[in-house]
Amino acid sequence: MSFVPPGSGRPGDPATADTPVAHDRAEVAELAGDAGTTGELAARESVCRACPRLVAWREEVARVRRRAFADEVYWGRPVPGWGADEPRVLIVGLAPAAHGGNRTGRIFTGDRSGDWLFASLYRTGLAVQPTSVRVDDGQRLNATRMMAVVRCAPPANKPTPEERDTCRPWLDRELELAGPGVRAIVALGGFAWQAVWPALREAGYGLPAVRPKFGHGAEAEIAYDGAPVHLIGCYHPSQQNTFTGRVTERMLDDVFARAAALARVSVRE
Repeated sequence: MSFVPPGSGRPGDPATADTPVAHDRAEVAELAGDAGTTGELAARESVCRACPRLVAWREEVARVRRRAFADEVYWGRPVPGWGADEPRVLIVGLAPAAHGGNRTGRIFTGDRSGDWLFASLYRTGLAVQPTSVRVDDGQRLNATRMMAVVRCAPPANKPTPEERDTCRPWLDRELELAGPGVRAIVALGGFAWQAVWPALREAGYGLPAVRPKFGHGAEAEIAYDGAPVHLIGCYHPSQQNTFTGRVTERMLDDVFARAAALARVSVRE
């Protein structure tokens, strides 16, 4: 089999053999909408088969594998959100990496972008370790939850607009479930910044009339149930961005320190 079967005992697997599976956009909306907890939502996300192109790609990558990981069993399924169930900080990325989250089963875990991201989260008090290499490595996020706009690894890291929209109810519901305590949301990259606005509206957040332009450190004050929430833009810590210096450790630390301060997250609380 070219993916980890749900309920097989893989560490971090939120699903069971009985978890309902979405096969199209309507079923995604139905199963996301009536998920009562982040755990139930994560389980349903993790078995979704609504986008044929993404299903074929994630499973093909899991079957062929990269030489460096040839002996590993790839996750090969959608990668659900993870972290605190009642977060004060949210981090929204684009999609799992083919040989990162698609391999490990946890977003940003086991890839080069994650190396930069988790190191910064540790330095700013939002994670308990500076690295994240596998789901059972002891990494934990402090009052923080991490999620992606698209839950499956897409070919060339480029989901189609249809795939983005089919997947969006998972994001809508996760933002809604997290909403009461959230005070800061960090969007990693321009794609995540653009995609998160309609999801925030659907999840019940109050948004400004004019959407600010994306940029590193760009900030917009939104609200949830009358409480202020700050949406912060952050350049994605991709290899291209870090190799060229477009993103530096200091730049990442500034964004996540700002998010931690807004959410009043103590260092490794």
